[in-house]
Amino acid sequence: MTDARQQLIDYISADAVFHGDFILTSGKKATYYVDLRKVSLDHRVAPLIGQVMLDLIAEVPDVVAVGGMTMGADPIAAAILHQGAARGLSYDAFVVRKEPKDHGRGRQVEGPELEGKRVIVIEDTSTTGGSPLAAIEALKKVGAEIVAVAVVVDRDTGAREVIEAAGYPYYAAIGLADLGLAT
Repeated sequence: MTDARQQLIDYISADAVFHGDFILTSGKKATYYVDLRKVSLDHRVAPLIGQVMLDLIAEVPDVVAVGGMTMGADPIAAAILHQGAARGLSYDAFVVRKEPKDHGRGRQVEGPELEGKRVIVIEDTSTTGGSPLAAIEALKKVGAEIVAVAVVVDRDTGAREVIEAAGYPYYAAIGLADLGLAT
């Protein structure tokens, strides 16, 4: 395990895991909630996220850009972009809106032109796989080639199976066992 990954696990465990009664995106109840925005927007943690995610996706060749559904994916994609630049890599980032804008250029996918480009869909915390699949549908409309889905924290609640059943490789940097949450 890299030092950056262990530091990231420590920050997530300390600052982004909340215990109580929560309703997840899936509608299921949970006794904990992982709110990655508590750390993904933190100046100490964002660089670690970028480093860990870069290591996670390093084996995927010829990727031009990373991104996903706003809001959860946005700081993750930005962290990858910045840490990639620090390593001499040239990943761009993109943002996928829930709906196309009703003004301006009417775009649903913001950022560089992605037609014919290899991209990875990013997610902060994955529960059902719904957000990455929604991002994939929007990206297909602009002609992007989706080559994988990569998440920071996988809740182990079926997202991997849903994404892989849709035909996409699934990468997760951190699992519940890493956070001491495996049941």
